Amino acid sequence: GDIHGQYYDLLRLFEYGGFPPESNYLFLGDYVDRGKQSLETICLLLAYKIKYPENFFLLRGNHECASINRIYGFYDKCKRRYNIKLWKTFTDCFNCLPIAAIVDEKIFCCHGGLLCDLLWSDPDKDVQGWGENDRGVSFTFGAEVVAKFLHKHDLDLICRAHQVVEDGYEFFAKRQLVTLFSAPNYCGEFDN
Repeated sequence: GDIHGQYYDLLRLFEYGGFPPESNYLFLGDYVDRGKQSLETICLLLAYKIKYPENFFLLRGNHECASINRIYGFYDKCKRRYNIKLWKTFTDCFNCLPIAAIVDEKIFCCHGGLLCDLLWSDPDKDVQGWGENDRGVSFTFGAEVVAKFLHKHDLDLICRAHQVVEDGYEFFAKRQLVTLFSAPNYCGEFDN
């Protein structure tokens, strides 16, 4: 799930789950912005990806887009601590990250949701088909969209992030979709 620059919480995840390459990892995006240590967070994640390319995977989230992280803090952190050239280098790197992965041919993983928007869309139990998203961008999708997608592609589960959920995870659509969120006490506002 989302990490959003919460470096020490990322370290706790590794302490709990095992440090690479002892454990394999697939991260679902949103590594930067909002938290205090975006640079340390993304540098550690990229270092692990370089050192253990077969055990460590990084997907792109909506905050790995220049237009978003320029607003929500990553650009300013790079500029203040180093320079704009560093931010541009990270942007080039983010532009190369994949937006989806399939685990064991049965689990579809992405940051946000389903097409038409893998980085921004959200599930909504009150929506039939597709609906408008309260975020002001993208769409929401209902349980039947999840079921159709899984059936069409012979998959069992959709694993996504992008929304704060209590307990760090939440199921949707008869446990056919799970939302993960890995940043506890997110922005000091949530008791997740």
